[in-house]
Amino acid sequence: MSVAALPDLNVLPTEALKALILEQHDQLIATREQLLSRESEIAHLKLLIAKLQRMQFGRKSEKLQRQIEQLELRLEELEANREETSPAEGQPAASPILITSPAAKPARRALPEHLRRETQTHAPKQARCDCGGELRKLGEDVSEVLEYVPEHFKVIRHVRTKLSCTKCDCILQAPAPSRPIERGVAGPGLLAHVLVSKYADHLPLYRQSEIYARHRVELERSTLADWVGGTAQLLDPLVEVLRRYVLTASKVHADDTPVPVLAPGNGKTKTGRLWTYVRDDRPAGDQAAPAVWFAYSPDRKGEHPERHLREFCGTLQADAYAGFNQLYENGRIQEAACWAHVRRKFYDLQQAHASPVATEALERIGALYAIEKEIRGRPPQERRQVRQTRSKPLLAALRQWFETTLPNLSRKSDTTVAIRYALSRWDALLRYAEDGRLEIDNNAAERALRAVALGRKNYLFAGSDSGGERAAAIYSLIGTAKLNGRDPEAYLREVLTRIADHPISRIEELLPWKIVASVVPVIEPAA
Repeated sequence: MSVAALPDLNVLPTEALKALILEQHDQLIATREQLLSRESEIAHLKLLIAKLQRMQFGRKSEKLQRQIEQLELRLEELEANREETSPAEGQPAASPILITSPAAKPARRALPEHLRRETQTHAPKQARCDCGGELRKLGEDVSEVLEYVPEHFKVIRHVRTKLSCTKCDCILQAPAPSRPIERGVAGPGLLAHVLVSKYADHLPLYRQSEIYARHRVELERSTLADWVGGTAQLLDPLVEVLRRYVLTASKVHADDTPVPVLAPGNGKTKTGRLWTYVRDDRPAGDQAAPAVWFAYSPDRKGEHPERHLREFCGTLQADAYAGFNQLYENGRIQEAACWAHVRRKFYDLQQAHASPVATEALERIGALYAIEKEIRGRPPQERRQVRQTRSKPLLAALRQWFETTLPNLSRKSDTTVAIRYALSRWDALLRYAEDGRLEIDNNAAERALRAVALGRKNYLFAGSDSGGERAAAIYSLIGTAKLNGRDPEAYLREVLTRIADHPISRIEELLPWKIVASVVPVIEPAA
């Protein structure tokens, strides 16, 4: 129960007051146990990693190295979680009960002396005191922020001059510049670099720590994890605006991919899912900005896409995942199937067996794609007209060929399975020919998942469910920046520079396509 929800304790009956105190006490005990368990696991993982590292000698065991990497990543997630769940700056702790801290954060090191200093002086805007007296310098406060610009670190010294009035002794000083993480030493450029290195360039934090050490900048993995957790929390409102933008489209591409997640306690992995929802109508000549929103779930149950798309109304371009079927039942969402999935099945057969049937199927489907290449970027009405005139006869002939060929094949053959897959989804496969806004396939969603697939090879797994949620949020911003031709690191640097002082009511101004190209460099946009 929050403090704001408490009843008037002065008039509360004794029994009700006792019950309230007991309830609060039980909640505090549960929170304490959760914190103790997490800190205990952090300490245990650090001990285990140290033991395993001591066991490495001579030629490294690949299995042992994999164990160490897994434990390092789990540790990153726990420490990032700790930053996200710690009380906000200036807020009281959740409990007045004394809780012994099992593990203190490492002491903050002084910023390296060898780094170049850049001084920014912040003087009060007033030239004279309110009383009319002249101002003279009284002193100054100096704070330092570790910043990263491409290829090197630097330290920015924020010097805030103090002025005092010669008549009334009033003291004036410019306010301290806002920081992305309150009282943190990381500048927005460094935070952006850490996020892009982890989620776009697939470098886990412990590897980044080793890289920074080569620059004689000691940044503990736990410190980097704190920054990732705090930054992800800061960006949550922007990700929510992005989600709403994607789901207001009339057509959305959807797909999902497995993400191994370390199960707490036993060191084994479970399989979570990252779902992607893409809004991109550029192939139909639409000028609306493309965007992608990722969501994480601990499993692949159909309830997750149902929850993700509860506000969506339109056409969903997706694969044949059965969990999507319930979305189409009431007609609010229409299904458009993917011809790339059909083609892939025949391609695999042709590569494995040089099957004549598979070869002909590929040629027929290829003719459909050739038409799509010609009309890419044209208005929906023109695309529909071309498809009605040229694609529909080819589709009708393809279906007739499928039905004629099927009786001549073994019921258990892979070719039979491929043909039946296409025929069982024929209406959904035909829908793109009736609507010029739709695409022939779901490749937009599959492209969005490529970064996840690459990261999965390097990470081996996500450290926790909350780590999967953080990954989904950052993938959303990085992926959308790329779709709009923006350098993701430069984009995040600009956002993190502005977001702490930006009005929450205008948070949409920080979306990638709203920030002008002169501020964030343009790269080749993703197709």
